[in-house]
Amino acid sequence: MTATAQTLIEAAFAERSLLQDKAHAQAVLDTIEALDKGKLRVASPPETEGGEWTTHAWIKQAVLLYFALRGMEKFEVGPFEFFDKIPLKRGLDKANVRVVPPGTARYGSFLEPSAILMPGYVNIGAYVGAGSMVDTWATVGSCAQIGRDVHLAGGVGIGGVLEPPGATPVIIEDGAFVGSRCIVVDGVRVGRDAVLGANTVLTKTMPIIDVTGPEPKELRGYVPPRSVVVPGTRPKRFPAGEFGLPCALIIGQRSESTDRKVSLNAALRDFGVSA
Repeated sequence: MTATAQTLIEAAFAERSLLQDKAHAQAVLDTIEALDKGKLRVASPPETEGGEWTTHAWIKQAVLLYFALRGMEKFEVGPFEFFDKIPLKRGLDKANVRVVPPGTARYGSFLEPSAILMPGYVNIGAYVGAGSMVDTWATVGSCAQIGRDVHLAGGVGIGGVLEPPGATPVIIEDGAFVGSRCIVVDGVRVGRDAVLGANTVLTKTMPIIDVTGPEPKELRGYVPPRSVVVPGTRPKRFPAGEFGLPCALIIGQRSESTDRKVSLNAALRDFGVSA
């Protein structure tokens, strides 16, 4: 995409009446098509290990403007009927992407070759890397970035972060395993090869406490690479008494001596993590 497309989209986002102009509207349509084909990403990975991701606000603006351009439409796919503004993703066979009925990927999302979508959902603007599985009833929210060889287990909820446009989306980096019924929202970043035990909830404000050293170390919004994380609680006193508030606990690290699948099993055995 050219800098002109970005300029047109930013202008239309500031003044919606500009969408009536063909050039502005076409810039939006071209950007969504580029997202659908994987030529653009809402967020770009760092060029060096440990670097920061770059969020492209103008691309998220294009997604929001696309809703304004689209009207409601009925889609029929075999026995299934849909009524929505955004069409379904097409050309899955040519893209070598496996989608198991009734799994749904919206137009404007991108799944790399060899990705697998079980009966789950991938929203517009999201990116799912090669070899990753979106398992049954797992959802990948708008603009979320899922790396390669990631497993989102059954019922996982990866939140969408569409507004404000400059906000960082949820990022699950390569090789991570997200256990059943986990929830990751609010632009949280889960580092490469990390393991989240079942029912772990991560938000930008949820304390993530590393308890592997002599003193607890508190993080927020970020799970370091290779961390093994489980749900936990920490005590807090109220007028009515002391109660446990939810948090997440880093209880160990994935082994470097085994590959991803084997190290996942080892993590479950060594730390008693439920998947």
